[in-house]
Amino acid sequence: MKRLHVHLYIKDLDQSVRFYNTLFGETPTTLKDDYAQWMLDDPRVNFAVSTKHRAEGVSHLGIQVDDDDALTAITGALASAEQSIFEEKETQCCYATGNKTWASDPDGVVWETFHRLGHTETMGRDLARDAEIDALHKQAAV
Repeated sequence: MKRLHVHLYIKDLDQSVRFYNTLFGETPTTLKDDYAQWMLDDPRVNFAVSTKHRAEGVSHLGIQVDDDDALTAITGALASAEQSIFEEKETQCCYATGNKTWASDPDGVVWETFHRLGHTETMGRDLARDAEIDALHKQAAV
């Protein structure tokens, strides 16, 4: 089964958590000093917010899948869409480890397709990955 993923960069975590708790009628599944995530079944979405060095707004959209076979199928479809993609294996990001494929649509919206392997205690972002994601945004805008 697939789950839509939405990740927003926000300015104030406490204010955003209060807002989304009210909107969803649930508290976050994961709550850290710089990150909150709601794994919702209605609607079926993995919704995350984090405080970052970038401007507030949509960080990326995505599709969370249950296994690597589903990830491989979507990666193949994205490659045939003639957009730039890059893959990460057993990478650490957003307090989790997983296998991922990143792509951007023709208008520069970045999509992350991923299979979560487990949870971690650290955010796990790195500058190299951020640079790759920024490149996807810029390449689609050209």
